[in-house]
Amino acid sequence: MRKETRYGMPAADQILFNRYYITGYSYYFRQPKWVLEIVNPPTIDGDKEGVKRSDNFRPDYRIPQLFRADLVDFAGSGYDRGHMVPSANQRGLEVQNSETFLLSNMSPQSGDLNRFAWRHLEKEIRVLNSKEDVLETYVITGPIFNFQEPIETIGSRDKNQVTIPVPHRYFKSILTEDKNGTLKMWSFILPNSKVTDSLSNYMVATTKVEQYAGIELWSLLTGIEMKKEKLIVRPYWS
Repeated sequence: MRKETRYGMPAADQILFNRYYITGYSYYFRQPKWVLEIVNPPTIDGDKEGVKRSDNFRPDYRIPQLFRADLVDFAGSGYDRGHMVPSANQRGLEVQNSETFLLSNMSPQSGDLNRFAWRHLEKEIRVLNSKEDVLETYVITGPIFNFQEPIETIGSRDKNQVTIPVPHRYFKSILTEDKNGTLKMWSFILPNSKVTDSLSNYMVATTKVEQYAGIELWSLLTGIEMKKEKLIVRPYWS
């Protein structure tokens, strides 16, 4: 069993076991349904230490051609190739950072979200992970679609080719284990657009993420529903 799956792993069309994180890939959406990682930056601020950001975006050829995304799908789309596992979380080794640039780790994300509030949330998780009493930090991240709203797509304009739908929202569920074995959990849902208010306004019950994303999180925790609700606390970040 992989260490990342200690508290459970959701289902997906294809499970991709990377060296330093796990992807649950969706054939229908041609992007990750979820990614599961243990946060592992060399420092709080990955820009100061650790290997350089590789920026070698590339298709993931483990996925059948019919279902995988390609670089051309994002080109000129107006959306960023949004990392689900952040590059800055995996900067200990070149191969570690490089595998975060597989397109199986990317989702069409608004630049207004990706470069600001989403980036800030990612950094605050690294700060949380760096706290002296935190032993490990597990994170599940993924897209959310609302089928009652119009769904924009990117990719080929050829009607015979499948396009990539743009998510309406994204989630992160963070589970920390301290050196005494105590677990704490925070879950967030952010819109795929500009966020100008406090991130604490986007903290939600983990069961809400499960309902909206259609996956079960941390399924190996005992006392499942009641335990999850009790674990959710207000985050210290703004």
